[in-house]
Amino acid sequence: MRTGATPAPRTGPGLGDVTRGRILFGGDYNPEQWPEETWTEDVRLMREAGVNSVTLGVFSWSRLEPRPGAREFGWLDRLMELMHGSGIGVVLATPTSSPPPWLGRLHPETLPRDEDGRTEWWGGRQHFSHSSAVYRRHAAAITEDLAARYGGHPALTMWHVNNEYCTYDWGDEAAARFRHWLRRRYTTLDALNSAWGTAFWSQGYGEWAEILPPRHAHYLKNPGQVLDFKRFTSDMLLECYTAERDIVRRHSPHLPVTTNFMPLWSGQDAWRWAEQEDVVSVDLYPDPRDPFGAQHGALVQDMTRSQAGGPWMLMEQAAGPVNWRGVNHPKPRGLGRLWSLQAVARGADAVCYFQWRQSRQGAEKFHSGMVGHAGPRGRTFQEVARLGGELAAIGREVTGRHSRGDIAILHDWHSWWAGAHEGRLSARVDHAEVLTAWHRALWQGHFATDFAHPEHDLGPYALVVVPQLYALTDAAVDNLLAHVQDGGTLVCGFLTGVADQDDRVRPGGMDPRLRELFGIRTLHEWWPLDEGESADTDGLRGTLWSEEIEAAEDASVEARYKGGELDGLPAVLRNGRVWYVSTLPEPHALRALLTRIAAGAGVRPVLDGLPDQVEAVRRGDLLFVLNHGRESVTVKVPGTHRDLLTGTAVEDELTLGRYGVAVLRP
Repeated sequence: MRTGATPAPRTGPGLGDVTRGRILFGGDYNPEQWPEETWTEDVRLMREAGVNSVTLGVFSWSRLEPRPGAREFGWLDRLMELMHGSGIGVVLATPTSSPPPWLGRLHPETLPRDEDGRTEWWGGRQHFSHSSAVYRRHAAAITEDLAARYGGHPALTMWHVNNEYCTYDWGDEAAARFRHWLRRRYTTLDALNSAWGTAFWSQGYGEWAEILPPRHAHYLKNPGQVLDFKRFTSDMLLECYTAERDIVRRHSPHLPVTTNFMPLWSGQDAWRWAEQEDVVSVDLYPDPRDPFGAQHGALVQDMTRSQAGGPWMLMEQAAGPVNWRGVNHPKPRGLGRLWSLQAVARGADAVCYFQWRQSRQGAEKFHSGMVGHAGPRGRTFQEVARLGGELAAIGREVTGRHSRGDIAILHDWHSWWAGAHEGRLSARVDHAEVLTAWHRALWQGHFATDFAHPEHDLGPYALVVVPQLYALTDAAVDNLLAHVQDGGTLVCGFLTGVADQDDRVRPGGMDPRLRELFGIRTLHEWWPLDEGESADTDGLRGTLWSEEIEAAEDASVEARYKGGELDGLPAVLRNGRVWYVSTLPEPHALRALLTRIAAGAGVRPVLDGLPDQVEAVRRGDLLFVLNHGRESVTVKVPGTHRDLLTGTAVEDELTLGRYGVAVLRP
């Protein structure tokens, strides 16, 4: 696990150096897929749509280096000049997420292998071994030449390294690097054997050479080994990122560098990664048919803003349907605008798409673009152009302002990794789903939320919420205790504090300090629930999980189980300002419980009396009001305001149509 307090503030170039009082608007542009006569038309349409930023080169390696050592920059030279002459800034990507076929053919060791030893061949993307010295050398070479050629180009505004880092590798070179990583972490085999608990099943290691990645095994793999392999993978990918970042920084130290996260993906310790970025970026693709798509967006936006510590970049979203779900639905009229403005409300100073022009060939030809197959007369482009105009109108008022939550939700990738082992008590318990359920309850209660690492400074928050943190370091436990001692309120869900950083179960099944904090005398048994099974209490209905616990004398039992083996035992405990919830309440019950706890902590909703389908978000002194419903709704907004989107005055009350948005300035 990480150690240390809240990350230091960023001191280098940032998003504000690029935006300069405007919201960046545009997306990935892949002109190499089109004849050059299309480029001029693209620029004309970009200007019509208010596009002021494009990302070039994300998947261009084979075009830039068609043969080993060759360099074909002429087409990119012309594009950079075209963008500069048109007043459109360029986010230039290193193309290293999709190596050319010749690299895999000549150097098969650059290709990753899965846990069964099968090679992942070229023909798709992300087909590189993060541990391969040959891959890293070639990636550095093309990055060096790109940076040397374009680092001072007037069109260049930002660097985008690689794309959606997500590659695992169980191959031989990865195994060698894994052993090296473990030697740095543990120093001795005795320390490693202790951390992994190798006394179980006679797994003790006597030589470093005996250690492999957790490849295909006859039965359950060692959870300590799996946990460290996930840490190792995140670190190896981060090494690839920082190597390229350092190259482009050397050639253009005045420009920020980013890479794009995927929303709530389990493979990266994004807290650690965010500290290495000048701009934190994310790709966000909620399902238009998902009734909680807006809440999923809000969760990802809250998390990204918290990682950034300020404004952030929506690097990718879809203008219409994607092509990788079983059924790929288009966005209804107005939904794309609504979700884009939701991101701005939650701190985004850049709203971009994948991609500009929808491809006619290749694996993503049915993934939408800002200019779809229907062309500029199609609804998609018309809606994109409207949004571009609105973002241009409000940019100076919005950019640089901060959006901050009143409640901190704690999240940690290492705890997620540790709790996801295949030998756990219930495969139905999924960290991301539990986290989503708790965030949804607060979102539906109209509360403003941030995310924080469990070792970060929690002082700014009256209420700290822990949906589930299975594994906690001693420093994290101390931090929770200090938050309560300093007068804060804490509410924790089940399976919190069960293990330490090595996935070693704490004495008594939960850290003793937390048991005392929660008011638990003894934890007897965990009682996971089957699909369709519930645990009734005298105050709510629980799902997914229940626990046999004994309350300490001073603790207040807020809800008791009714019926079954746990009849009469505590389900929800309160110990002063600390709450422990030993089940997952049904959505309405969890919302009611957290609303009650928030009120006791002095935390109020953003606006009182909001209809369920309406979201209110404050960004600085601006109030964003968003209607996620298809029907018109009237909202009380006490005071006198001006809607920046329409220029009209708003007095005490606001009516929003289907998917309507208002941006109110007092």
